[in-house]
Amino acid sequence: MNLTLKIWRQANANDKGKMVDYKISDVSPDMSFLEMLDVLNNELIEKGEEPVAFDHDCREGICGSCSLYINGEAHGPDRGVTTCQLHMRMFKDGDTIFIEPFRAKAFPVIKDLVVDRTAFDRIQHAGGFISVNTSGNTIDANAIPVNKENADDAFSAATCIGCGACVASCKNSSAMLFVGAKVSQFALLPQGRVEATDRVLNMVNQMDAEGFGNCTNTGACEVECPKGISLENIARMNREYLAASLKG
Repeated sequence: MNLTLKIWRQANANDKGKMVDYKISDVSPDMSFLEMLDVLNNELIEKGEEPVAFDHDCREGICGSCSLYINGEAHGPDRGVTTCQLHMRMFKDGDTIFIEPFRAKAFPVIKDLVVDRTAFDRIQHAGGFISVNTSGNTIDANAIPVNKENADDAFSAATCIGCGACVASCKNSSAMLFVGAKVSQFALLPQGRVEATDRVLNMVNQMDAEGFGNCTNTGACEVECPKGISLENIARMNREYLAASLKG
């Protein structure tokens, strides 16, 4: 496969940035998208040029760090996969591929395709945890009955990898699917009910402070989410937030 890549190049956070064209040839359809970028970077290095900076880690669809905006879609044209699981067979010989970083005020560009997503970390730190002191009073978790449906829903919410595709796909750059998933995975379990009020208030307030937009129920976030996180989690978070607000 011979391809034309239009890649966003930005030297640093203060640089204006621009799209730069690259030609790449002999791309195997069996390559992953990141392997294709590796080949491009090897060619750039051999020419003495600056390689394209992009995030990656596990390359197994687990960590979410490989997030790229490809041809106007978060993680590219495939569904239920992260960028590292996207294969070049999803494209045709001669295609032009646009590759950009995730665009959101709360995700400032660090360099080229790498963005700062520590806003998600700060939301997690605000309440995405259980801090129950069990010292001297430990109880086997299996001793606490959990409804099967609630357990399944909590597990589904917990599969969120925090990649930010929901934010990148939303016209408002909303993080409500991410926050809804993190709130839901605890709200559905008895261990999480102890801190439920503080959790949802603190996480939603931090989300707003980070500059994420609001949800207008477009549904693009669920479509683009590589883990298929359901919009039901946003509805649950809204119910939790309303109840917590009424409690004061």
